[in-house]
Amino acid sequence: MNVKNTKRRSRTDWKRVDAMQDSDIDFSDAPEVGPDFFKNAIFWPGPKKQITLRVDPDVLTFFRKHGRGYQTTMNAVLRKYMEAQKRQAV
Repeated sequence: MNVKNTKRRSRTDWKRVDAMQDSDIDFSDAPEVGPDFFKNAIFWPGPKKQITLRVDPDVLTFFRKHGRGYQTTMNAVLRKYMEAQKRQAV
């Protein structure tokens, strides 16, 4: 862990975590993961691309009213639209 990447010092005992074996981890509260879980997983598309996008002022105002992260929300809306279009094309 890089201390420069965090504002607060971690209270995690990383040496203990690093020394743990898989058999030491208690998974009793984790649900079983089957094919349905992965069927709905989101494939990571890679790093985002920076673009210039022109949108109507009222559209921008609508998303900005949601506060910090409005560009991420816009991306999510566009992704859902893209996925719906792909499903209709099949």
